[in-house]
Amino acid sequence: MKKKVVVLTGAGISAESGISTFRDSDGLWEQYRVEDVATHEAWERNPKLVLDFYNARRRDVINAKPNEGHRQLVRLEEKYDVCIVTQNIDNLHERAGSTNVVHLHGEVTKSCSDRNLNVPFPIDGDTLEYGLKAPDGGMLRPFIVFFNEPVPMMDRAMEECAKADYFIIVGTSLVVYPAAGLIHFVPNSTPCYLVDPKVVSVSRDIKIIAENAGTGVKKVVDELMAL
Repeated sequence: MKKKVVVLTGAGISAESGISTFRDSDGLWEQYRVEDVATHEAWERNPKLVLDFYNARRRDVINAKPNEGHRQLVRLEEKYDVCIVTQNIDNLHERAGSTNVVHLHGEVTKSCSDRNLNVPFPIDGDTLEYGLKAPDGGMLRPFIVFFNEPVPMMDRAMEECAKADYFIIVGTSLVVYPAAGLIHFVPNSTPCYLVDPKVVSVSRDIKIIAENAGTGVKKVVDELMAL
């Protein structure tokens, strides 16, 4: 039976594919107010603005390509049962070849009814047009977890973390909750790795690789594949 590797990924891994981060000094939240484009209140107040914002994000994702960090994580599946828990709304992990991806914050390439946030629908092309209706009559909105909305995949992510034989964190500052709390569900005996060029505060013993995802993830994967 294969041992289990759980990987928590954040904006840092997608940034190397050219996708703008949200929280860095030049990130998207420096250009847009969260309250205007990423809350349920914003959707009710100005759905067209919210759609325009996420249509732009979707075009960025479609034009981006998986990078070496994504590809290295696929390598792990040769030897391990790998689950990737991502805070990112892109599909670069899947496009690289990862087969088990849990999206905590939704998927920008999909839509859902504003009456039922748990049933996704594919989006044809790069634009979700204003006014399109779901089968239940609700307006289609981005399949994204807005700020202050429940995170439906958290229970699944916690279960995966609790079963991890190895735990890897890539490209996240661990300041966004509830995702940042997942490390507390990882068994104390589980070896942990953190790949990020910036200083990240972690409240447990962890091996830090202070590099970008492309080079840092390869070092971790090489180590695990040699075990």
